[in-house]
Amino acid sequence: MTLVDELPGIASGKGDDFRQLGLRCLADLLLHLPSRYERAQQHACIADLDALVGEHSESPDQASVVGEIASVKPGFGRRSKVEAVLEDDSGQLKMVFFNQPWIQKRLSPGRRVKVSGRPGRFSGQLQLVNPRLEQAPDQPVNAEPERLLPVYAASEALPSSAIRSAIEANLETGAALLQDHLPTPYREQRDLLALDEAYRLIHRPRDVDDVTRARHRLAFDELLLLQLGVMMKRHHRLETLQAPPLPLDDERHQRILSRFPFSLTNAQARVVKEIGEDLTRTMPMNRLLQGDVGSGKTVVALYAMLLAIADGRQAALMAPTEILAEQHHSAMREMLEASRVKIEVLTASCTSKQRRSIEAALAMGKIDLVIGTHALLNESIQFKDLAVVVIDEQHRFGVQQRALLRSRRDEQYQAPHQLVMTATPIPRTLSLTVFGDLDVSTIDERPPGRSPVITRFVPRQDSRRVYEHLADRVGQGQQGFVVVPVIEASDHGLTDVHTHRDELQAGPLKNCRIDVMHGRLEAGERDEIMERFRNREIDVLIATTVIEVGIDIPNATMIVIEHADRFGMAQLHQLRGRVGRGDYQGLCVLVADPVTEEGTQRLEAIASTDDGFRVAEKDLELRGPGELFGARQSGLAPFRVARLPQDLQMLLTARKDAAAWIAADHWLSDPEHALLKRRLLKAHGDALGIGDVG
Repeated sequence: MTLVDELPGIASGKGDDFRQLGLRCLADLLLHLPSRYERAQQHACIADLDALVGEHSESPDQASVVGEIASVKPGFGRRSKVEAVLEDDSGQLKMVFFNQPWIQKRLSPGRRVKVSGRPGRFSGQLQLVNPRLEQAPDQPVNAEPERLLPVYAASEALPSSAIRSAIEANLETGAALLQDHLPTPYREQRDLLALDEAYRLIHRPRDVDDVTRARHRLAFDELLLLQLGVMMKRHHRLETLQAPPLPLDDERHQRILSRFPFSLTNAQARVVKEIGEDLTRTMPMNRLLQGDVGSGKTVVALYAMLLAIADGRQAALMAPTEILAEQHHSAMREMLEASRVKIEVLTASCTSKQRRSIEAALAMGKIDLVIGTHALLNESIQFKDLAVVVIDEQHRFGVQQRALLRSRRDEQYQAPHQLVMTATPIPRTLSLTVFGDLDVSTIDERPPGRSPVITRFVPRQDSRRVYEHLADRVGQGQQGFVVVPVIEASDHGLTDVHTHRDELQAGPLKNCRIDVMHGRLEAGERDEIMERFRNREIDVLIATTVIEVGIDIPNATMIVIEHADRFGMAQLHQLRGRVGRGDYQGLCVLVADPVTEEGTQRLEAIASTDDGFRVAEKDLELRGPGELFGARQSGLAPFRVARLPQDLQMLLTARKDAAAWIAADHWLSDPEHALLKRRLLKAHGDALGIGDVG
């Protein structure tokens, strides 16, 4: 491997600056793709830019201006803000930097800089919000008029222009070393560029068409490699692994249903049928159960576990938090009270003696159903005959963690049936990627009597009115939640649990009984607080996101979420699902002063619908898949080029091709596929658990 210091185009002593960006060698340079492109003429003067951005016209996506900093001042308000004025011979523009107090040190008056961003107007004045800042070039940019200039993710010590020069100096050498893992006939069939040509054009495009063709090849590569891995894993499960078939007839079906205190909805009944058919086979079930908050997934999961127990086998349910594990235990124990089912809960709060007792009983088969947290993943846990595993809120567990529970059957190639649940509805595009090896069941129907939760988005200046309304609800015998982002006060100006409790107790909620809950409390203390809240001894519970999932308080009708723009859309949707679970209309109030357009869009989208599937699609559209639904926890490499949901059609083509490829060559054993297999295993082998298959 040739170190970056030894490559042409790298200035002496600059190696560490490249390494800080993860650019250690020639391959890293080649893989450091442009984030966008500029044209030479985008380096406009301020007057031209001012004319371009009319009061009502559509502003350009990006523009770059070179000028001199005329003045700098810190802004006013609760949010950290720095304002500066940039000027050139033709005029002035305002720059506003939010939440970047350190930027003030780089904005000394008289300094010449190049700033890039999306221009707009505020109060009639031309401005750039959070623009990218670089040292002004010594000479004017002499680029061919139509040539696109790649812009790279950079650092203060290493600007994009230096990275561009280094890549340009090494592009031909690097591209010539690339071996293409896709056979030529396949590339021609799909009209894909050769790999070396794709990298040449992505870094040195002549026009937009070059970028489009190069991006298409590289994005398709990412999607195809992932789909090949998904299909290989699916083949391994269907053709190699075996699970115990669980008998199911109408008598057993009705006996299980009689345990539930209510009739199933049509959607629940449909999903129970799908799961029941899976469980009667020797092929291990690997099913994703998705349903909106409060749609009744837990009852469906209990059905699957009782089917295993009815056959004399064991079941396990793993939840992400102790609170949720305890709640599942309480609810299921109540439903199974008159039965012979032996049920236990195992969490990190169990004493050593309790743990040893539960472990011994599981190994001997004396416990039918165990509910627990990550504690169930301990190697000391052994089951006598584990037939069904349910994983709740699956996006909080990685693929490797899920595999640990799946591998608890003694015989080689034996695996329990697995059902993973999520109340974060997953867009179709993601269900084909991160969860592509799972069959999907969806509960898309509300339980009878459940009303939509009304959601309002209000600025912080109106928050007192919100809390006065909460006090009115408490006066009518109802209860409420208040969610804040942090436990302790800090310099960031975020509302914390204890300060907010004191302010509300002294102000609009002075006649309410208030308590707090957060993740640093001992499990026993959290349980005691929740029990008091459930028994209506607490009117308003101020908490962090520890209440995000599984808390069921039918009398809680209102939730106020402070600094709502700090939370993801899926998280906000989960939080509002804590209210409206009883006879009263639920209300969720999002209190925030978002500083970005995307932040405002997210809150407006949440307020406009309580349909979790629409929320999920909007979240994917705004943020991309990398941060969502456990893509990071799954261990899958994030896409560098492919974009979802925009590239859905490309994904479907890659999925179809991958299925045919694996059907013809299950483990990519053909010598012609050796390089393809190596790159697949390097990219996704560990994350998908296929590092040693074939």
